[in-house]
Amino acid sequence: MGRSGQTFRSLCVLGALAPHISVLRSHALDWSKAEVGARTGLSASKGNFQQSEAFSKWNIHQWPVSTNFLVIPRLETTAGYLESRGKFGFIGTVGPEFVFEYRPIHLELDSGFRATVISREHYESREFGIPFQFTTHIGVNWEFVPNWRMGYRYEHMSNAGLSSSNPGLNMHLLGLSYQF
Repeated sequence: MGRSGQTFRSLCVLGALAPHISVLRSHALDWSKAEVGARTGLSASKGNFQQSEAFSKWNIHQWPVSTNFLVIPRLETTAGYLESRGKFGFIGTVGPEFVFEYRPIHLELDSGFRATVISREHYESREFGIPFQFTTHIGVNWEFVPNWRMGYRYEHMSNAGLSSSNPGLNMHLLGLSYQF
């Protein structure tokens, strides 16, 4: 990868946190449970896509279901890049996720739905149609030491038929995060 590709990647990662400062000040979100991290992965389908992103999450509330289980709605934002065969584009998302936590071993099952913006709709192997997409996911996270989590998620991105070209994209992503 050339110097311009490395610069683009660095700007995507640095830019991921800057737009969220006003959200961090909001009293509607639980700042004591903010989480930041990074994820990267590969496409599950044809097209040789790679995605890397920085993300942030804020708990909206916590509902204890029992002594061992919590249900936690969160707001998640991401910013990063989507790449295929040397062609890079920005990808950013915002939306809710719902977490089911098993407290004794700090294991979480999460699912979510996010509005997604991509800066490049056309790649050599895929035509996404429009820059506005939707991303859904299901994943698992494990707090392996206090405040540090590693996770896996399977996600699907498509424009939900808003364009005649709607091939979708499925990704396998691995992540590492820190909860304040």
